[in-house]
Amino acid sequence: MEQPASGAPDAQSVPSCYRHPGRETGVRCTRCERPICPECMISASVGFQCPECVRGGSGSGPAPSASRPRTLAGGTVAADPRLVTKVLLLVNLVVFFVGRSSEALLDHMVLVGEWPPYGPTQGVAEGEWYRLLTSVFAHYEIWHIAFNMLSLWWLGGPLEAALGRARYLALYLVSGLAGSALAYLLTSPYTSTLGASGAIFGLFGATAVLMRRLRYDMRPVIALLAINMIFTFNPAFNISWQAHIGGLVAGVVIGYAMVHAPRERRALVQYGTCALVLVIVVGMTILRTLQLT
Repeated sequence: MEQPASGAPDAQSVPSCYRHPGRETGVRCTRCERPICPECMISASVGFQCPECVRGGSGSGPAPSASRPRTLAGGTVAADPRLVTKVLLLVNLVVFFVGRSSEALLDHMVLVGEWPPYGPTQGVAEGEWYRLLTSVFAHYEIWHIAFNMLSLWWLGGPLEAALGRARYLALYLVSGLAGSALAYLLTSPYTSTLGASGAIFGLFGATAVLMRRLRYDMRPVIALLAINMIFTFNPAFNISWQAHIGGLVAGVVIGYAMVHAPRERRALVQYGTCALVLVIVVGMTILRTLQLT
């Protein structure tokens, strides 16, 4: 988007992030006044700052205060705002390639049911609760992991920058566990389930909450979510809608707590909400186990 030679944005247009020219934004750095998008916003004592000002490299305004700026959700500002996303991508890819070379590994990672050609698994009902987590990192089809990893990269980076590493990782893992628990509760004990889709839908839910919090246009994420829902409930694709819905609901709940928690009790509300969702996950798992044993 063009700007006048003076550097001030055209009054008739919405300015674009100076680091991401394709992203319109109405938020400016409180120090250098350059427009910044959600991925570049770093919460300060007043308003938001850009990454350069936080590092003291902009050359404008006073030096950074002793109180280190925090992310929108109160997390610690990191030099690489996508580090956890990159690690999650790497773990998923490593597990995928190892699993493709040894299906016996996947036999020990799927959530419930049977994994051909190894037959019935021991499953969560026999005490293998670790499958609730390992199934979140397991994929078999190339299209499945490709779609999930593209979604992780697209959604994960901005969320990690807005929440901070620890809060973002908690959101991802708890959403994945919530998806696994609902799939375990509602699916047949003879149906195997695997994939990061529950965690990805958790990121979808949290992204929608974050965009609403920042008063951004939500139509793109709603449209993408609607398309995913169409695929989710299409029986031709044999997708675990239970995992998707479980992850989505958990993502909305946790995301809301992350970005709306009052400053004076921020950590307590945020991590307390994660703990509450985990209690529900444990409850669903126990309930289904009692039904199957």
